[in-house]
Amino acid sequence: MAYLNNTELLAHLSQSLGEKILNQEDTFGMLCIEVNRNEIVDIISNLKSDENLKMQFLTDLCGIHYPDNKGKELGVVYHLHSLENNIRLRLKTFFSIEDPTCPTLTSVFDAANWMERETFDFYGIQFQGHPDLRRILNMDSMDYHPMRKEYALEDETRTDKSDKFFGR
Repeated sequence: MAYLNNTELLAHLSQSLGEKILNQEDTFGMLCIEVNRNEIVDIISNLKSDENLKMQFLTDLCGIHYPDNKGKELGVVYHLHSLENNIRLRLKTFFSIEDPTCPTLTSVFDAANWMERETFDFYGIQFQGHPDLRRILNMDSMDYHPMRKEYALEDETRTDKSDKFFGR
């Protein structure tokens, strides 16, 4: 297979993954599938070693927080790229904020190490089996995760800000 399109990629994934695909969408020209967090390592390992797909480049790994999505407040997004087939794939997995754990991908991609540390630092997602999961950009003394949508965007107690200057 050379130079796949999203339709061919989805057909191949549906055949190989079947019921493991919980949801799929094609947004902005990139195919996105949702899978269970307990199967993410096996799925990505298979995508990397698949002779037809060759998804051998982990472009990005990041966290997401949807506080209104009960039972699926936190998630991890993986972006894979097949340089040989010139196609990208986005994988998402969601889980409850009460159980912010996800298996580490460091056994499949070495680059996942620092990306998972950043995701832990900003979202508090614990990557099980990670070799060195600790803060990477924020101070160790921080007792919160700043990218979670749990805090007001502005300090409501500020007295030095007047909305009259902004036409409000």
